[in-house]
Amino acid sequence: MAVRTLEDLLAEGVSGRGVLVRSDLNVPLDGGTITDPGRIIASAPTIAKLVDAGAKVIITAHLGRPKGEPDPALSLAPVAARLSEELGRNVQLAGDVVGSDALARSEGLTDGDVLLLENIRFDARETSKDDAERTKLAKALVELVGDDGAFVSDGFGVVHRKQASVYDVAKLLPSYAGSLVATEVEVLKKLTSDAERPYAVVLGGSKVSDKLGVIQALAPKVDTLVIGGGMAFTFIKAQGSPVGSSLMQEDMIDTCKGLLEQFGDVIHLPRDIVVASEFAADADTSIATTADGFTEGMGLDIGPDTVDRFAAVLRGAKTIFWNGPSGVFEFEKFADGTRGVAEAIVEATRNGAYSVVGGGDSAAAVRALGIPDEAFSHISTGGGASLEYLEGKELPGLAVLEVQS
Repeated sequence: MAVRTLEDLLAEGVSGRGVLVRSDLNVPLDGGTITDPGRIIASAPTIAKLVDAGAKVIITAHLGRPKGEPDPALSLAPVAARLSEELGRNVQLAGDVVGSDALARSEGLTDGDVLLLENIRFDARETSKDDAERTKLAKALVELVGDDGAFVSDGFGVVHRKQASVYDVAKLLPSYAGSLVATEVEVLKKLTSDAERPYAVVLGGSKVSDKLGVIQALAPKVDTLVIGGGMAFTFIKAQGSPVGSSLMQEDMIDTCKGLLEQFGDVIHLPRDIVVASEFAADADTSIATTADGFTEGMGLDIGPDTVDRFAAVLRGAKTIFWNGPSGVFEFEKFADGTRGVAEAIVEATRNGAYSVVGGGDSAAAVRALGIPDEAFSHISTGGGASLEYLEGKELPGLAVLEVQS
């Protein structure tokens, strides 16, 4: 099986043709202000190549989780403005998804023009479990680019979703993997089949259940599995220590016990915790060892001894995959753990290690801490898609692009 790429499409010729691009422009907003434009910046090169080749580019993307109907707070207007800056040309924003405005604007496009459709998830059919409903939306999207149109899948963050703009359109148009998707797959293949050892994985975030599949898939393959963030407290509880009012999944304790029994020589847990009196940026703090645990307060970061231990392990690794912050990095008081992990990975990268930041909150943390993207080998836009790929799951948005070779 093989996948046709953007380069294949450009070689065929796109001048004067409508090209539907599924991008991942789901950026964090503070009011109407984009706080991390990383996904927009990462999506721009594929769009720019199509524009330069004379395509009439129509982009579909989502923002947040609207409930299948328009929500002004989740309009793609700020995204259109930022993408215009990135491309150095005007990006029109349709007032609807596949309605009269989108149709009128698409008909008026000339070679090299860019049209961004309004938030695709404003249409309930995008995420419908009903194949027929999704197909109806997909056909409406295809109508916008015309009979000689093409589809470029460039939103790696959504390729694990069987959705109209990701999966169903690819069954209706000649389909190609965009530069971003192709790069992400290449990086993840390296992590799964060609990783230089020692191989270290760093997992954080809030819930063990969110990362269980990747723990089970990678623990047998890696030399070190470092666990921090909120998910660490379920493991600590499984070891028999109290964790106060920390985030903890009671129903996952037995699972964590089993993982520690099976992979205890690989899994590294925190030795100490920064305990806060409350979930607040200015909360009173203390340090507790995980051996003794704590009955009051909540853990919001890994402690200084743990940072040193984790950093020592990571500095010696040759391949590193990091997904999930080590603490509540949004509060400066509880950012030291995530900063320490990030800086250790940067140092390892500088010394020749291959490092991948697995999207989502990890990428946001890197930028919030002021660390340049270039300090790592690759920063994924994938998040959940990256994890599912590493788990070995089939990703519908990738599978549908495959052609018989």
